[in-house]
Amino acid sequence: MGAMVSPDTAHSTGSRRRISARIASIKPSATLAVDAKAKELKAKGRPVIGFGAGQPDFPTPDYIVDAAAAAVRDRANHGYTAAAGLPELREAIAAKTKRDSGIELDASQVLVTNGGKQAVYSAFATLCDPGDEVLLLAPYWTTYPESIKLAGAVPVQVTADESTGYLATVEQLEAARTERTKVLLFNSPSNPTGAVYSREQVEAIGRWAYEHGIFVVTDEIYEHLVYDGVTAHSISAVVPELADTTVILNGVAKTYSMTGWRVGWMAGPTDIIKAASSYQSHLCGNVANVSQRAALAAVAGPLDAVEEMRVAFDSRRKKIVSLLSDIPGVECPTPEGAFYAYPSVKALLGKELRGVTPANTVELADLILEHAEVAVVPGEAFGTPGYFRFSYALAESDLVEGVSRVAKLLAEVH
Repeated sequence: MGAMVSPDTAHSTGSRRRISARIASIKPSATLAVDAKAKELKAKGRPVIGFGAGQPDFPTPDYIVDAAAAAVRDRANHGYTAAAGLPELREAIAAKTKRDSGIELDASQVLVTNGGKQAVYSAFATLCDPGDEVLLLAPYWTTYPESIKLAGAVPVQVTADESTGYLATVEQLEAARTERTKVLLFNSPSNPTGAVYSREQVEAIGRWAYEHGIFVVTDEIYEHLVYDGVTAHSISAVVPELADTTVILNGVAKTYSMTGWRVGWMAGPTDIIKAASSYQSHLCGNVANVSQRAALAAVAGPLDAVEEMRVAFDSRRKKIVSLLSDIPGVECPTPEGAFYAYPSVKALLGKELRGVTPANTVELADLILEHAEVAVVPGEAFGTPGYFRFSYALAESDLVEGVSRVAKLLAEVH
């Protein structure tokens, strides 16, 4: 009998890899990792305050939960349904897109996915061939580059910093464009920065993409979480000529506090959605019917719940920016959307703190977790070392206590 090989043995077996190079190259989600570590420490009795999770701290509205409860008892939801989504949900998403963005869609132009992450991956799997380049605005959501690489494409980072409010320019995009550029990934309001592009900026970028025949994948999951009178403009609404080369990604997670229900969608040209639906039919079949029924109640219903959350987030936004800006060495632009602050802490690196000299924000975040018992996500996760992402989707009392702990610890930097 041959010797057993440990399942986590890293070396190749003969000429064959145990784990494919494609999967081995994936970095785990840093935001989920930070959240998991914070929860683990809490379970051990440590009073950790976590700023890592990107999810609203509000319950899913009752009318949505009630719709799901009724759906559980309906036998029609106990079996397979169409891979592309329940017809009535696809119709409702098309109507919601018209209502919120001014974009006309047919239900056939909508694919319901298992959360927003699957929509991101499916978009690139459908659009990209190996070697195609995707312009990736940074700071970026940690899942974007992994989805691009899994599709065989190449992420090309285009970085904006706090000096411009984390907003990239057409000039930067043009400098990064090559003959292999196929897609621009656009995200406004942005995760992790909360930056929102103005209508003029959206139009300039959209016209540039159209002029050069570049597809746009636009992630609009935070569309309703905007502040100070700002509006989130959908790029193909501003530049209608882009309708045939734009894929819209969205979902119910942030708007209706439904992160755990796992319902997102892709919307765009019929041929692209048809191809992505065929792919999904083999990948996972249909999204859970009960979740789809809950999503139907959400998108077909009023926006009262999101407005209540938005008002609360706005108050927290102002509080966290004020508190972070008072910390010496921290520069925190005011976010106009989503529920994140993204301060620069570059001035604190290379200086001693509790006997350690952190060289990067990963090391500084570890020190903050160890000594202040506060979990933050370092900028390395978003393609821009030297920053932290703070989610302010937590109770204001925890927010104040957490940032106060960080401020007290960082006061020791010298």
